[in-house]
Amino acid sequence: MRYFEKARQFLPNSSQIPESLAYVARRRGQWEQSESYFNEAERLDPRNASLLTQHAQSYMVTRRFPEALRKFDQVLDIIPDDVDTIAQKAGIVQAQGDLTRAGVLLAPLHPPPDDTGALEIQVYQAILERRPAEMISLLSEILANPDPALGYNNGELRFWLGWAQDVAGDHAAAQESWRQARLELEPFLKEQPDNYVLIGDLALINMGLGDKPAAFALAEQAMKVLPLDKDAVDGPAPIEVFARVAAQMGETDRAIAALQKLLSIPSEGALASRVPLTPALLRLDPMFDPIRNDQRFQKLTLEHVASR
Repeated sequence: MRYFEKARQFLPNSSQIPESLAYVARRRGQWEQSESYFNEAERLDPRNASLLTQHAQSYMVTRRFPEALRKFDQVLDIIPDDVDTIAQKAGIVQAQGDLTRAGVLLAPLHPPPDDTGALEIQVYQAILERRPAEMISLLSEILANPDPALGYNNGELRFWLGWAQDVAGDHAAAQESWRQARLELEPFLKEQPDNYVLIGDLALINMGLGDKPAAFALAEQAMKVLPLDKDAVDGPAPIEVFARVAAQMGETDRAIAALQKLLSIPSEGALASRVPLTPALLRLDPMFDPIRNDQRFQKLTLEHVASR
């Protein structure tokens, strides 16, 4: 922060400096300060699509969804029909519980296989609607000839395939997809032991395979690799993975405690769109079905989430 403030004295008209300060303040959980820096950077460079996207994502993390959507619309004014921006908008609308509107946004999109973020948002839509057949076919086709350049993302897509198959009721196919995903991802973990996204993927895969000790060990490992007090933006994502594992593995008290924490703080989500969990998503997401009848969980699905 000191170095950036020094640089600002010499480059008072550079948008990159307040932009960088916005990122640092955001990671430290200084949301108002970060917002001020973003606004300053945008005054200096109002047509910077990358800057506007990051500002939108800040609004998203703090659950200021209407403002996030407006900011993404500004991005689309600069880059019309940008697939990732439209998919990100759909992710926010999913979090608001409007699956019909999210579906309208996603239907025209045909992301290439290497755009795994947009693709996974489409798969999540199908899972939330509990109509995953079309996405199962698409993912199966993509993964029949996976692109080695995608690295561990192929294994992540295979996790999504397994989840879609499980929701469709084809549990044997889901187990096979998850076994293959685990085989593909474990070598990457040896190369990237601090990759919290990869660790989270493996936690969810082991959860799907019913390996409770491995799933919890990996979920706890991800929280140690990226603790909340180290990173206010990404730190909540491993807590969400832990909540999902606990919900599926019969640890209702631990799942509820993690969800209560997540809904009380700004949070980047653990899934494709990186949208934080909301009461609407808790109502819709099949992964929370095992704890759906718990009164504490039902209360969470109705409560207003913290916006800051």
